[in-house]
Amino acid sequence: MSTVRKAVIPAAGLGTRFLPASKSIPKEMLPIVDRPTIEYVVEEAVRAGIRDILVVNGRGKGPIEDHFDREPELEAALEQKGKHDLLKQVQALADLADLHFVRQHEPLGLGHAVSVARQHVGNESFAVLLGDDVMVDDAALLRSMIEIHDREQASVLALLEVEPDEVSAYGSAEVDPMDGDTFRLRSVVEKPKPEDAPSNLAVIGRYVLRPGIFDALDRIEPGAGGELQLTDAIGVLLKEETVIGRRFTHGRYDAGMKVDFLRANLELALDRPDLAADVEAMIVEVVRRRGLA
Repeated sequence: MSTVRKAVIPAAGLGTRFLPASKSIPKEMLPIVDRPTIEYVVEEAVRAGIRDILVVNGRGKGPIEDHFDREPELEAALEQKGKHDLLKQVQALADLADLHFVRQHEPLGLGHAVSVARQHVGNESFAVLLGDDVMVDDAALLRSMIEIHDREQASVLALLEVEPDEVSAYGSAEVDPMDGDTFRLRSVVEKPKPEDAPSNLAVIGRYVLRPGIFDALDRIEPGAGGELQLTDAIGVLLKEETVIGRRFTHGRYDAGMKVDFLRANLELALDRPDLAADVEAMIVEVVRRRGLA
């Protein structure tokens, strides 16, 4: 049985890329088709065998908590109107996982958001799933990362090959090959210039971390913008423990970026039997009308 029983979802960011919509709606609640982005992330953790989930939220993020709570008035209205399928979907949200919420009072970076989870996590390994990174792979990546953690007793980071001019948006990993898509990390650099990046392997949105990360977070200094970077703490951890990278190639949507958010809506709608035909016809019509084909 896996020792990774808890997950942390940082969801306290300001969501400035989606202003003005994110002024009143948490970016994690923006819908992909008909489900909030964060619901996909919670479901991924559950499919990987994790039901104890801590959401690190911030000011104005109350709708996230409301979404996973019961709403008797809505349920009664659906029952009265005979909309039993919708009623089951709404009720299932409250039973999806054991969800807990803690406030990050200031947006001081991903490292700080993870440090806020210390009391809940305790002296256990845990997964971190970024709230605007959506993986549509039936939790295959996260499950494989947990398996590597259990086998190697090491922290594990998800790695994605990106174009050289994109690496400055991520942490970049210097690695030694192990087996297939697994690598032993030598170092990791937060948002390097392309010419300074140790590789084009970017650290992407999924982590399985041993509890030593909390002590490492205590020992780093704020970086640019006064934020505590998780990447910097992983660099400290690397000096004392093995850290492994797990490369993946598909299934990820960066729902914090407008174009990828729109792509997620289109592609996931095309995967829905109840929507696929209409959405495909709409895309064809738009392409023809604009003279793109």
